[in-house]
Amino acid sequence: MTAQDSTSPDGYRVLARKYRPQTFSALIGQDAMVQTLKNAIDTGRLAHAFILTGVRGVGKTTTARLIARALNCVGKDGQGGPTVDPCGECAFCTSIAASSHPDVIEMDAASHTGVDDIRSIIDNAPYAAASARFKVYIIDEVHMLSKSAFNALLKTLEEPPAHVKFIFATTEIRKVPVTVLSRCQRFDLRRVDAALLAEHFSNILQQEKCDADEEALGMIAKAAEGSVRDGLSLLDQAIAHGGGKVETTQVRTMLGLADRNQVIDLFEALMEGDPPKALDQLSAQYEAGADPIVVLEDLLSFTHWVTRLKLAEHSALSSLVSEAEKTRGKALADKLGVAHLSRTWQMLLKGLEEVRRAPNTLSAAEMVLIRLMHASNLPNPSDLVKKLKSLPGQSAAPQKAPAGAPAGPSAEVVQHPRAQKAKVEKLNIQSFEQMVTLFEKRKEGIIWHALNDHCHLVSFEPKKIELRLSEKAPRDLASRMMTCLEAWTGERWMVILSAEKGQDTLQKKENDAQAVDMEDAANNPQVQQVLAAFPGAKIRRVHNRARAQAAMIVEAPQDMLETPPVDIYENDDSEDEFFDVSEQ
Repeated sequence: MTAQDSTSPDGYRVLARKYRPQTFSALIGQDAMVQTLKNAIDTGRLAHAFILTGVRGVGKTTTARLIARALNCVGKDGQGGPTVDPCGECAFCTSIAASSHPDVIEMDAASHTGVDDIRSIIDNAPYAAASARFKVYIIDEVHMLSKSAFNALLKTLEEPPAHVKFIFATTEIRKVPVTVLSRCQRFDLRRVDAALLAEHFSNILQQEKCDADEEALGMIAKAAEGSVRDGLSLLDQAIAHGGGKVETTQVRTMLGLADRNQVIDLFEALMEGDPPKALDQLSAQYEAGADPIVVLEDLLSFTHWVTRLKLAEHSALSSLVSEAEKTRGKALADKLGVAHLSRTWQMLLKGLEEVRRAPNTLSAAEMVLIRLMHASNLPNPSDLVKKLKSLPGQSAAPQKAPAGAPAGPSAEVVQHPRAQKAKVEKLNIQSFEQMVTLFEKRKEGIIWHALNDHCHLVSFEPKKIELRLSEKAPRDLASRMMTCLEAWTGERWMVILSAEKGQDTLQKKENDAQAVDMEDAANNPQVQQVLAAFPGAKIRRVHNRARAQAAMIVEAPQDMLETPPVDIYENDDSEDEFFDVSEQ
């Protein structure tokens, strides 16, 4: 495991390759899978196909090679069988570890996607292994295979020869056809916990004889995001950056991170609503090399941690958190409410996307912090509700439902906005026309227009109306009418929708009546004299006082009913001259 790579000119081998696990016991963070494979090998219940899935760098290819070694190991004496602890010294173990054994065929599906590449596997599968116990096919990034390649593999995958084992590895398990998944034993490799990664890195540095700060290893473990290979690559870089030492300051600079204490200082300034202090903190971190995007990500991470600390303190604390962070974080968790922390999280998350798209990340980050500080001074909605309820004359009691409304705690009365403000009056509505006029006077233009132009009256009784609606009428017209009428009259009205033809709309009736009035006016001798006296003049409209009074209701002032209509005569030099004639 510590042998140098002869193919490298300087004899150096990166940590990710040098410390690749050679046994299942060295595979960290995958205990469930290791236990399953161990029991399967011990009991002889080996599947003919395995599929390994997980994020990058968690050990999929390494596990595939370990399975191949476990199946073909013969032990140091050459008499052993399949074992979960391969010896690592026999010819099979060493050649498989070096990827040079002829019976363990590794194929990268990313560069061999076609059906022809799979056909070579299908054609060679029936032939026995040259020297090993099993012929093992390891296909990495199997989701890259074409649909035709998957289909060609299905039959052999379902019923392979006894000496053939398939091991697939993929980071995109959802792209693998279900028909393939159903023929394989699936193992989901988990992300490795940051604390376990930091411990693993510490053991490696002891073998490398390098000094390291515990906090620095924690930073690298968090930056690795559960990937062992990514973490080892960062650790390799940190060793080179520090000249053989892994120190916190150097790792922070290498990763572009801000000091954790500075992140807490910035967070406290934001929660206190102190713009000068917060902006100075951000500028100082930016000048020290911290990326504004990374600063916001650190604030997001800290907000999440404080929220967990408030709700589940024991699960939030870990060995990677310093005592200073625990003390200051606990004070913030006790001070801030969940609603405040949730709002902070949402604003930072939205702001992070804005900063990523902005041409100047620093300016965008400053605007995000300013917006966040402004919101920190706003009271919580729950506090506002309590203050409103405590004001004189305010009552928290629910509004009583009107008479006839359904009873029960879930009953809720939803009234039209204008109907809520209307004063209940005793109105004598005796006709459909009077009711429509009421909606016009109460400024309910939409309902009035629908009743006038798109409703056919079937029957009318006080507090009971039957209508047929045209296609252009609002579908909720009946409910809106009942709400308004009940609020205005204090009585419950029933509006029934019918399929009967009904009468003509009021607009059509008015047009027909106006046509008759126009004809009568044209035949009136006095009107004819006026038309003769004014050549080119035309009758514009006839006001029918009788019809107008029939549409009025009792709530109208009495003087309105007695005021005679005004005759309006218009005569100018325009091409058309109009005048109104009032019918006496």
